[in-house]
Amino acid sequence: MKIIKDKVAKLSFVALLVSVTAAMFYTPTASAHGEKSQAAFMRMRTIHWFDLNWSKDMVSVNETMSISGKFHVFAGWPETVDKPEVAFLNIGIPGPVFIRAGSWIGGQLVPRSVSLELGETYEFKVLLKARRPGDWHVHTMMNVEGGGPIIGPGKWVTITGSMGDFKNPITTLTGETIDLETYALDGVYGWHLFWYVLGVAWMVYWCRKPVFIPRRIAVDAGKADSLITPTDKKVGMAFAAGTMAIVAISMGQANEKYPVTTPLQAGLMRGIKSLELPQPTVSVKVVDASYRVPGRAMQMTLEITNNGDSAVRLAEFNTASVRFLDADVYEDDTNYPDDLLAEEGLSVSDNSPLAPGETRTVDVTASDAAWEVYRLADLIYDPDSRFAGLLFFIDEDGNRQMTMVDAPLIPTFI
Repeated sequence: MKIIKDKVAKLSFVALLVSVTAAMFYTPTASAHGEKSQAAFMRMRTIHWFDLNWSKDMVSVNETMSISGKFHVFAGWPETVDKPEVAFLNIGIPGPVFIRAGSWIGGQLVPRSVSLELGETYEFKVLLKARRPGDWHVHTMMNVEGGGPIIGPGKWVTITGSMGDFKNPITTLTGETIDLETYALDGVYGWHLFWYVLGVAWMVYWCRKPVFIPRRIAVDAGKADSLITPTDKKVGMAFAAGTMAIVAISMGQANEKYPVTTPLQAGLMRGIKSLELPQPTVSVKVVDASYRVPGRAMQMTLEITNNGDSAVRLAEFNTASVRFLDADVYEDDTNYPDDLLAEEGLSVSDNSPLAPGETRTVDVTASDAAWEVYRLADLIYDPDSRFAGLLFFIDEDGNRQMTMVDAPLIPTFI
């Protein structure tokens, strides 16, 4: 019986040690993100990204690229999501394949969280520096406190070169130039190794005795008090006292070595300047809207009024980063991600120029496989089945204006 217990104890210890080591050193890779799993209403009724531009599709390690454009904060923000009173402009990438060299909203540097206003439109730009070679899906993203990450459109970007060549030099407030990629790396490795060894020593001490099943048997037999000896208690106190002493001494040495420090800045930036867009001269009323499940198409009946002095035509419907275009009116030349661009996905029953002062009721259909691929059709199963999006109109001079639409969406299965 004792031999069996010893074998069980040894196997348990080996399995535990292998599991801990694997957890420390195994790093899974990811090639894309889970924006498709994010609820459709989140992507439709929160942040609307448009006019996006990825400055490069291919960069070398240490080279920079930027993502710029605009985003509209939907006035009809869903009640189930915390409002963007504390939000952070971010980039969705699979790990630190880029570093963020700078972020701007409304022309203002935003290194920390900002407060955004509902119904406002903002310009933004994020500067990225390539770090790890590979093909990476690079998204815009807005982190909202209490609301989670709101993911925007993503595009594949290729990084070439060697990660070993990556440099990230900065000049500190004391005038010292350091490379953040390798700064104090020996200390990081050393401390990780030290605490790993200490942890293993702690496990070895306790695992040299019967582990798991033999201990459970002893507890069930009413012999739990015999599992921990006076020597075990002394060893435990020695580990605890030693750990506290090491932390206190190393903290004192660090404070002596680095006397000048500043805390991480966590304040909220308010008063971010929004984009001053011209007052739209086109008003749109959604008479009704439905999603035809068999045809993967959304159909809207819109009452459009042109209050301007130039005829206009409907060019685009943008929702959840998917763009449906009327190819006869507008052709995209921004190299927008193909899977998010339905170049001939918008059809209008009468899209002839709408004269100034004219009101017209039209049937608009936005159809593409993206409704299913990006799981936007799941909207019809929500308790509050509503859609929202941006309509873009173009006048005779090529000027474009944006109008928001928001209405209930009724599914049809025929």
